[in-house]
Amino acid sequence: MTQSPLPDLILEPLVRAALLEDLGTYGDITTRTVIPPGTSYTARLNAREAGVVSGLQIAALAFRLVDPSLTITAHRMDGDVIAAGDLLMQIDGDAASILSAERVALNLAGRLSGIATLTAAFVAETRGTKTRITCTRKTTPGLRLVEKQAVLHGGGFNHRFSLSDAILIKDNHIAAAGGIRPVLQAVKAQASHMVRCEIEVDRLDQLAEVLDEGGADVVLLDNMDTQTLVDAVKMAAGQVVLEASGNMRLDRIAEVAATGVDYISSGALTHSAQTLDLGLDF
Repeated sequence: MTQSPLPDLILEPLVRAALLEDLGTYGDITTRTVIPPGTSYTARLNAREAGVVSGLQIAALAFRLVDPSLTITAHRMDGDVIAAGDLLMQIDGDAASILSAERVALNLAGRLSGIATLTAAFVAETRGTKTRITCTRKTTPGLRLVEKQAVLHGGGFNHRFSLSDAILIKDNHIAAAGGIRPVLQAVKAQASHMVRCEIEVDRLDQLAEVLDEGGADVVLLDNMDTQTLVDAVKMAAGQVVLEASGNMRLDRIAEVAATGVDYISSGALTHSAQTLDLGLDF
């Protein structure tokens, strides 16, 4: 799914930090030792397996931060479905600069393409239903923004980006606050009208209590079996948005989507995606 790119200004600190980590205190000593100054080359970023690509904008930024004089030609866009052997990007210019940025560009693009590819596989299992696939906050520290962008490239949707985005009442909040009714009463008394509220339940009697009390916009149905999800959808009858979560494996997505839930959230999209194999060839 093609998405409008984020401003480079937002992405630059992340990419710059990765480059500084890789270049160390003295830069790329291998390249400086063995590549004569002024050597120019053409490098091609190629797909070595099929999938959905993400992170090309970031890869291009990595090359430009190392050397703004490099010429970068895009052959694919983030969100494109790609096949093994596809040319994704061409980089022309100073060989030393290309080699110094290569690993960061490939690490990020491969990681994000893996997330986009796994997300697309989840989304494919929901076809014919209203259910949307969404990610969680189970992201790599420092990479949340771009990992969530990769979920969008794969056709999914985003959950909260941070703790400040919305109220999400989990089981530990309920236990610490003294129950479902007290937490929802606190939300109704104190929360801004601009903030949405989601509450987690793992039993139908808890769902009934939420519906009776009111104050929640979304109910997270946690670790429920398929039949219980069917019953929850009937009980809610459209009063709240329903999100199924917990143990949401790829091989289970189709049957969960068929229950009629609005969203399926899965941390696996970001914490368990395999890196897509991309390569940079001179």
